Amino acid sequence: MSAIAPIERIEHAIYLIRGQRVMVDRDLAALYGVSTKALKQTVRRNAKRFPDDFMFELTPDEFQRLRSQIVTSKPERRGGTQYAPMTFTEQGVAMLSGLLNSDRAIEVNILIMRTFVKLRRMLETHAALARKLTEMEQRYDQQFRAVFEALNELLSPPGPPRKPIGFGVREARARYGKPKGREK
Repeated sequence: MSAIAPIERIEHAIYLIRGQRVMVDRDLAALYGVSTKALKQTVRRNAKRFPDDFMFELTPDEFQRLRSQIVTSKPERRGGTQYAPMTFTEQGVAMLSGLLNSDRAIEVNILIMRTFVKLRRMLETHAALARKLTEMEQRYDQQFRAVFEALNELLSPPGPPRKPIGFGVREARARYGKPKGREK
């Protein structure tokens, strides 16, 4: 089954938007082997099956942030994506696979569900590790304080990148070789 869509590809297609793990319509269409237009038509024809906690369209601001994050298409005036993408939660993906009734859709859906479960387990493991560190921190005295601070720093997400300090000097490059226009 992983020959259809590698799990790593599915993992990279899952984004965190509005505090939920979601997949974008374009990525799902590619995985299912259908056009994005056909996928959106199917969803719109079956709108009752997709409440807000299953599927939502991105706001213009969210769409711009996603576009800059994954470098999608050309701006609208040049023929790129014109409409904000639909995003599907885990339940929305499950509902969508019921509508796209093909063997490929079934196999891809199984892989997507396994990937969501794998991500959930990884997050639970990370949370359990953080809880254990907090418990140990409370039990032991000051001699281990530096170790716990270092571990907490490693577990915390990195901050935004800093801008370089100072300025750069730009000079014209020296020209070497024969001057243009002179031939002997």
